[in-house]
Amino acid sequence: MAHTKEALYSNKIFLNAALPLVKVIANDVPSLKKKFENAHAVIQVSCLDPDAEGGKQGMHFVVNSGEWLVHTCLTEDPHIELEFKSVENLNDFFKGKITPAGIPKIKGIKHAGTLVSFVMVLLKMASLLGATEPPKDEETKELLVKCYFYLLSSGISQLNKMGHPEIRDWTSKSPDRVYAFAVDGYPQISAYLRIKAGKSRAGRGEYKRAMPFFTLRFNNLDSALGILMSIDDMLEATKAGRLIMDGAPEFGAQIGGFMLEIGALAK
Repeated sequence: MAHTKEALYSNKIFLNAALPLVKVIANDVPSLKKKFENAHAVIQVSCLDPDAEGGKQGMHFVVNSGEWLVHTCLTEDPHIELEFKSVENLNDFFKGKITPAGIPKIKGIKHAGTLVSFVMVLLKMASLLGATEPPKDEETKELLVKCYFYLLSSGISQLNKMGHPEIRDWTSKSPDRVYAFAVDGYPQISAYLRIKAGKSRAGRGEYKRAMPFFTLRFNNLDSALGILMSIDDMLEATKAGRLIMDGAPEFGAQIGGFMLEIGALAK
């Protein structure tokens, strides 16, 4: 069965933009971080796809004593693997549309402890990104904003690499420019996207080689979550000073449109 473009876009968002957030969550949540202090494992998430090279696509983590490496490709003989039957099954699972037929095949029972810990991180990621209201505590707010920034910057870049028409058109006409996401007073919670002549690269943290061409900046964490969770209106937030566009407003509207696209593909 041929995949729709939307299914392939969603799949790329989950494999190469959302799942890498596992590393962030496992490192930033103390109770989860502790579970991987003595772990040594290669963990893979994949899906069968007859149209892909080798009939399968996916990504994997290498975990060594709490240190995580993320690889957006397949590896041979992982210690643990969650293998979905299809692209659509993987998409539905991470959208929260879980059915008995869509449960992945799980390999790695010999590493049951690490497998359970990994599933706990996946559940934490699902609860964070699936939340409809902002969290109450400061630490979780910081983590959620960080995850959104990383997801959006990586997601836009991944769609560009796949030839998404609107995003590809935007990047192909662009000189070397950096677009950033930031929150006042939280330099550790930031991300950026660098584009030039059709190429794109997402980065975490502040871009320090030069001043970003455009920054989508929020005055605090609650303001950021209002926009990122589609609770607040972008125009009203801008008028009230909750959202500051450091650069031409038209670029803010453009980035905002891409943010909505990523959100729609991930839900």
